[in-house]
Amino acid sequence: MTVSRRDFMKNSVLGAVAAGVGVPGMDAHPQAENAGRGHASEGDTRRPTIICAHNGYAYVEAAYASLKNGADTLDVGIQVVKGPEDDPNDDSVGLGGLPNEEGVVELDACCMHGPTRRAGAVGGVRNIKNVSMVSKAVFHNTGHVMLVGEGAERFAVAVGFPRENLLTDRSRKIWLLWKEFNSDRDWWGPGIADPSWRPPGEQPKPQAELWRDRIEHLRHRAADLGIEPEFQMAAVRRVLFPPTGTIHCSVLSEKGEMSGITTTSGLAFKLPGRVGDSPIIGAGCYTDQDVGSAGATGSGEENIKVAGAHTIVENMRRGMVPQDAAMDALKRIVRNYNGDMTRLRYMDMTYYVLRKDGTYAGVSLWEGYSSGHPHTFVVHDGRLRSETATPLLKGFSQEWPPHPTVPEELKKNSEYLK
Repeated sequence: MTVSRRDFMKNSVLGAVAAGVGVPGMDAHPQAENAGRGHASEGDTRRPTIICAHNGYAYVEAAYASLKNGADTLDVGIQVVKGPEDDPNDDSVGLGGLPNEEGVVELDACCMHGPTRRAGAVGGVRNIKNVSMVSKAVFHNTGHVMLVGEGAERFAVAVGFPRENLLTDRSRKIWLLWKEFNSDRDWWGPGIADPSWRPPGEQPKPQAELWRDRIEHLRHRAADLGIEPEFQMAAVRRVLFPPTGTIHCSVLSEKGEMSGITTTSGLAFKLPGRVGDSPIIGAGCYTDQDVGSAGATGSGEENIKVAGAHTIVENMRRGMVPQDAAMDALKRIVRNYNGDMTRLRYMDMTYYVLRKDGTYAGVSLWEGYSSGHPHTFVVHDGRLRSETATPLLKGFSQEWPPHPTVPEELKKNSEYLK
């Protein structure tokens, strides 16, 4: 069905006052109820705009200059996400990404090119650093949309990408530290969605004593493994709280052309072959040239089940503004667990949304991570800035696999957690 610009704008206004479906047991954050229904660039709409996850901040300024100079929107998105992919110190994307449970780095990515309505994706790729570029090469060089595993690696080599060892010495040592101390708290066993799942039981020792013992042991072992002193506590954090880093970027040009891209190394210490939402068209990324673009970082399995990015774009097609469209996707995740906060606290999700008229939003399931850091995202529409995502639920998510709650006195003690 063709939607005129006039009808699109009218539906957008109507969507701004439409109420979302309530979920039993859900305690919505006041900010989610009272905040403006999406953001827009100042002045004229449809100015060039980039929105991305927080780890792309350092690369957005240069990418925006390319966008202003007429570069293709997908190439601009790749310029942003390629930065973390190339950075060996960013252990959630590309080179230096934390490996699976067998010590092998596996990468995923997908992209959608709005002007030509093409899409490409790769999953479980080993030995190739810039899988964001490989995902674009899929639709440029084949009639396929998605390649995975060994086949994706061979394809990448065939079109000119070099094989290289993605496991840096630092990431290898963190994996060894996890392997020795934490492999009994891995991704095996029933997940949170299993009816027989139960939250972790109480520990025999007092929480503060338990944490001090665990942290001190890990810090000594990190030193024994040769991890540099200034990074030892950061390594301990990655073992205790395995990161799930990803980067998404959506781009809008002055001509109204749009693209989106998402790339990741997935869950740290995951089962070999695990693929999350990042390479799934419609989950980790979705772009419709007529409507807008959306992407995600967070609990991949949960996002796949609600087809998050596609759901958001379709909500906008029906007239919802970006913030409401994304909040609806978050509510679907909550609904899948009947509002059970005992389970929901072990997952999180952040959505990045950009509509074709330049209106954007960043929303999250929880206010931030268990470490107390709020969810943020990056916007550039002529002015580069970081903004705080609007949360659906009060409080901070907890890490999975689960660990005992960190005592408040240790959270505040930089000697133990940095």
